[in-house]
Amino acid sequence: QVQLVESGGGLVQVGGSLRLSCAASGLTFVDYYMGWFRQAPGKEREFVAAIRWTVGATAYADPVKGRFTISRDITRNTVYLQMNSLKPEDTAVYYCAVPRRSNIVPISALAYDDWGQGTQVTVSA
Repeated sequence: QVQLVESGGGLVQVGGSLRLSCAASGLTFVDYYMGWFRQAPGKEREFVAAIRWTVGATAYADPVKGRFTISRDITRNTVYLQMNSLKPEDTAVYYCAVPRRSNIVPISALAYDDWGQGTQVTVSA
């Protein structure tokens, strides 16, 4: 049983920063991607960032490139999303996710099998 628990969301002003955390349990083979997605009201869920658990290779969506940084702490089974220079367009519920296979392209939500409950990020003007 895989469990993913996000935390760290909240309200921040434009230009501010937040760090999201995703604590994972039940992952017995940690050579997967860990992904962050977000979904705003009335919008489809979109890819934000992903990291290869062991190797550390990363991928970012263009709108967050240069502003967000994904990282992981292997010893704590936790993945982080450091979000800087936040914009109102970043307002969304942020979800972390894990696929069951390691040989995926990590930019599609359909590639992921387990999801956290989400954490709300609101960026105010």
